Amino acid sequence: MKTLRTLAICAVGGILLASCGGKSDNAKLPGLSQSQIDSASYAFGVSIGASLKQVGVEGLNYNQLMKGLEDMAEGKQLKIGEEMIGTILQTFQVKMMEGRAQQKRQEEAEFLAKNKLNEGIVETESGLQYKIIEPGNEVKPTAVDTVEVIYKGTTKDGKVFDESSRHGGTAKFPLNGVIKGWTEGLQYLGEGGKMTLYIPFDLGYGPQAIGPDAPGYSTLVFDVELVKVYKAQEKEDNTKK
Repeated sequence: MKTLRTLAICAVGGILLASCGGKSDNAKLPGLSQSQIDSASYAFGVSIGASLKQVGVEGLNYNQLMKGLEDMAEGKQLKIGEEMIGTILQTFQVKMMEGRAQQKRQEEAEFLAKNKLNEGIVETESGLQYKIIEPGNEVKPTAVDTVEVIYKGTTKDGKVFDESSRHGGTAKFPLNGVIKGWTEGLQYLGEGGKMTLYIPFDLGYGPQAIGPDAPGYSTLVFDVELVKVYKAQEKEDNTKK
């Protein structure tokens, strides 16, 4: 919540170094031509805009933005008390994030609604969608088993956020120790088989982002090859021996 407050302070501080309204008074900036002043003023605007873009602020009323900069820089009466600035920016940030999350959830829901109509797609009661590419043999894992897999994870638009080749070629893990979509989905696949999983955010990482390419509330698409199933019962028998 400090981000927008800090940004506003930096922006106001920066604009104090240049004129933000109409022609400047050259007497206040000796040695600078009007062209240099205009260029610097525009450069300050670009810098402030870049900072706003970096923290994801968009949709502002830029006339009011410039008015606020001008009033502060020239010591005019502010339309909003300085004691309210922090609260207003915090509220704006919260509402902006809530709006984006709602929009993202809607986009993902629309994708899944269309995707389930494609040939070969199966949707389960939980909302998980999958497509069997190669069924594999009769050995299927249960939630308590360990699996060894080759996989690639992407967003719905194809951006790769993870793949087993980054971790030595294959990945091995208890099936009940991963996200719900994996735990459920791999149980439909036989050893040696291949499938594609379409995992809704509530069966994946929820609002949590997975690096820069998979923001929160993303549908996760995994191409998976089930290399080997290590049955939990076999482990127990080996331990007893």
